Amino acid sequence: MKKNILVLDVETQKSFKEIGKSKAMSLSKLKVSVVCVYDYLTEAYSSYEEKDMMKFGERLQTADLLIGFNIRRFDMAVLQPYLFRPVEQFPVLDLLDDIEKARGHRVSLDSVARATVKEGKSGDGAEALVLFKEGRMEELKKYCLDDVRLTKNVYEYGCKEGNIFFTSTWDFKTHEVPVNWNQATDDFLNKKTRTQNNFPASLF
Repeated sequence: MKKNILVLDVETQKSFKEIGKSKAMSLSKLKVSVVCVYDYLTEAYSSYEEKDMMKFGERLQTADLLIGFNIRRFDMAVLQPYLFRPVEQFPVLDLLDDIEKARGHRVSLDSVARATVKEGKSGDGAEALVLFKEGRMEELKKYCLDDVRLTKNVYEYGCKEGNIFFTSTWDFKTHEVPVNWNQATDDFLNKKTRTQNNFPASLF
């Protein structure tokens, strides 16, 4: 049975330098350049530009779970101005949150992907900003979709093996991190099912 899950990644139009010093309070000012997703229902990748945010929001509203890397503190906050409900209400499995809880510090998607699935990112955020400003949208979408694919592959590896790896920038060693993403996913989906079953079919 296919699961109603989206793996997502957001790229922005502006940098932190452009929006001022209060980063945490200003994430919504970064504005979306493109959002890319992998949809487990359709088993397909897709991308949405800022002009497509209404369509993307409609799909987002129906998803049972959103998966990403650092999406709770970044991507979802950037998306907030385009959505009709608070981002805190969306079911989110943030892979970085679990890694940070286990290790006590944050790591990059590139360091995790290279150590876990033996493939790294195709670029970085600064390059993505340049692509947007130069109007090179197809290249930008490819970069964003690559990040979604890496995130999906890391997530699926963690679900299958019960651990992932990252290479530290401090000691340059590869470290193992235990994860329980398979159970976490089931918990989210079961909670969604229980909520739906408890909601009355009719008000009369």
